[in-house]
Amino acid sequence: MFRRHIAMIGSPIVSHVLPGIEVIRELVARGHRVTYADAPNVADLIRSTGAEFVPCPTTLPVADNDWPHDPIAAASLFLDDAMQALPRLRAHYDEDPADLYLYDIGSFAGRALAEAHRRPLVQLSPSYVAWKGYQDEVGDLLNQLPGADAYRRRFASWLAGCGATTLDVDTFTGMPARTVALISRAMQPHADRVDGGAVTFVGPCLGDRSEQGGWTRPPGARKVLLVSPGSAYTPPPEFFRECLAAFGPLAGWHVVLQIGRRTDARELGEVPPNVEVHHWVPQLAILEQADAFVTHAGMGGSSEGLYTGVPMIAVPLGAEQSGNADRLVALGVARRIDTADATADTLRTALLELTADPEVRRRSDALRAEVRAEGGTRRAADIIESALP
Repeated sequence: MFRRHIAMIGSPIVSHVLPGIEVIRELVARGHRVTYADAPNVADLIRSTGAEFVPCPTTLPVADNDWPHDPIAAASLFLDDAMQALPRLRAHYDEDPADLYLYDIGSFAGRALAEAHRRPLVQLSPSYVAWKGYQDEVGDLLNQLPGADAYRRRFASWLAGCGATTLDVDTFTGMPARTVALISRAMQPHADRVDGGAVTFVGPCLGDRSEQGGWTRPPGARKVLLVSPGSAYTPPPEFFRECLAAFGPLAGWHVVLQIGRRTDARELGEVPPNVEVHHWVPQLAILEQADAFVTHAGMGGSSEGLYTGVPMIAVPLGAEQSGNADRLVALGVARRIDTADATADTLRTALLELTADPEVRRRSDALRAEVRAEGGTRRAADIIESALP
């Protein structure tokens, strides 16, 4: 394969950058010149892959995660960001066009740029994708919400003047001819109705994380529990106190509690001797040795739980996490507890029932093998290379 210029037009949301970061690293390792356009807040992540960072400031609320709950208002933020980003991208890439464009599902400007340059494009999706019938079942309902008509008119007007060749809003925001889904097919709703000719599920793309440090199971710990509810939607300190009350008294269990960067450890009160508390942990290294996982059911955490075959207690906090939690339950590898119901008693009961159920263990092992067989990073890079002209 000759050295080619591959451009990734990303989203400044860390949970969108991380799922594909190893794919970028792999493309660089294969000798391609990879440029990656994104906001400065993710520059260090991108530069670590060896890709050339192309700064493109964002108007999205990534600094404080102050996202609107209204879906039309949220969609409008992404449209606003695309409208301001595309001229910046054109200023750089009109003089240095790529042979192939990759773009994140949150980057409308990435697709518009590729179409304006008449170059092939591949969408990288860090979450689930649309299925046949999605527009009738979900899209049409969104289009009936207050403000949807004005949003669609503004979107169509932008498409008509930005150089894109796909002018229908639903088609443009839908899937292109080629999508690499960076999740397992097991996590995809209505997977049997996804167009297999357009979408390939490669599973989580995980690489060497030795630079994050390791973790060693303490001597005498018969079982290990990781509690890691993510960083974007950090639960209140009350949740962590309930976890301490639930799991601290359990003989033989060692608990790793990640509280995120926004929680003050002093708010937790007395910490039992079998619990270690951290603002951040090398999650995958711990999951490889864990017996159970309390997660917010973000796509990243859900995928890593499946990849390592660890039974999960899903406590969804926001965004797509409720759907992910239900999916994990349907797969037979998790229990769901809503945040309001996450008392010490319900958490402890769920953990003991989950880890004593032989069917949960069987399903976790089967899905672990299935997810790893999907190909991950190398398969994703192979698909991208096959799309090069």
